[in-house]
Amino acid sequence: MSTAVCVDVGSTYTKAALVDLEAGSLVRRAEVPTTSGGDVLTGLDQAVAAVGGGDSLYVCSSAGGGLRLAVVGYESLVTAEAGHRVGLSAGARVVHVAAGPLDGRAVTALRESRPDVILLVGGTDGGDGEVLLHNARRLGTSRMRVPVVVAGNADVRSVAEEILTERRVPVTVTGNVLPKIGVLDPAPARAAIREVFLRHVIGGKRLSKGPRFASLVRAATPDAVLAGVELLADSTGTGVLVVDVGGATTDVYSALVPDAESESGPRRDVAGTLWRSRTVEGDLGVAVSADGTRAAAVAEKLALPESGLLSSDNELAAAAATVALRRHARGHSSGPGQPRAGGRDLRDVRLVVGSGGVLRHGGGAFVLDAVLSDQSGGWAAPARARTVVDEQYVLAAAGLLSIDHRDAAVALVNSL
Repeated sequence: MSTAVCVDVGSTYTKAALVDLEAGSLVRRAEVPTTSGGDVLTGLDQAVAAVGGGDSLYVCSSAGGGLRLAVVGYESLVTAEAGHRVGLSAGARVVHVAAGPLDGRAVTALRESRPDVILLVGGTDGGDGEVLLHNARRLGTSRMRVPVVVAGNADVRSVAEEILTERRVPVTVTGNVLPKIGVLDPAPARAAIREVFLRHVIGGKRLSKGPRFASLVRAATPDAVLAGVELLADSTGTGVLVVDVGGATTDVYSALVPDAESESGPRRDVAGTLWRSRTVEGDLGVAVSADGTRAAAVAEKLALPESGLLSSDNELAAAAATVALRRHARGHSSGPGQPRAGGRDLRDVRLVVGSGGVLRHGGGAFVLDAVLSDQSGGWAAPARARTVVDEQYVLAAAGLLSIDHRDAAVALVNSL
């Protein structure tokens, strides 16, 4: 039997899964506390030992806060919005979005967001390139020295690279996230962000004393999970929705079946349609973000228990999941009075997957029932969806295996 150990190093727990690569089945899983107070390798090695080891090792990580990304774009409703969507799909937490020519105040706000990586976008191919070049110059003189991924207008990308290189800013150049209006191409930027995360960010988090941990990590955990979600949608040919409720954040992933009318019809989104998407809500959770969940539930006018309080983990998780799904489906606004962008039509989703400790420990049915019965949130819930809880965290494992062992990964996600 050929096996692989897939490990997710989280901020709180490190989870390991031993997978039979020939059968595509889970043999054994274990989790131990993440040893972030010392060296995360200690907990990683303990988790691997707990499942008995394997022939190969695949690791993803969200320890140390994961990947913090800032987006600098041409204007808010097109290229900056496109960059925002691509950043989320790359497994990042988008901590700042700037649009238009950067000035001193904008650079200060960007610096204060403490990004690990900056995604510099702007202009369709052959369009305006001056804003992108202006912003490259501003970043070059900002003394931030944060790695920059340039994914804008093809006509000026090489010039932007020269500007940043001369200022000794680490820079990676890749394909335009929005080569034409309405055409969103996330794959090149997503791959570039992943490489920068692995090359610059993991080591910079100082999670481990030596180079071994950085050499083992293959992806940010949300990136691996989205790869697993994409695999599940591709293998089943149906829309998939995942809601992952944690202590501090609630992530939502959706993989939809492309619709030709949405791509070319009158409702086409000028920032492009991202058929595989992720959003992360940093104010929604059941522990660190419990107060944020309570405040959001009141703001969204959710029905509260008779006590008027969300007190149990199940109640908090149901509220966090419901608000997160509303935001994911409705999209977001760049400010008061501004139109919403990035919304998702989830009516045709056929599989809804719950994840997170509360759902795995008995609250799954309660939370998913609350989500699918939400009738007043400004979105249309899936009407004929099957629900399941990812009790063994197979989505992250499948995402890690999807490139080298695709057949095993497909079998793993279809075991849900």
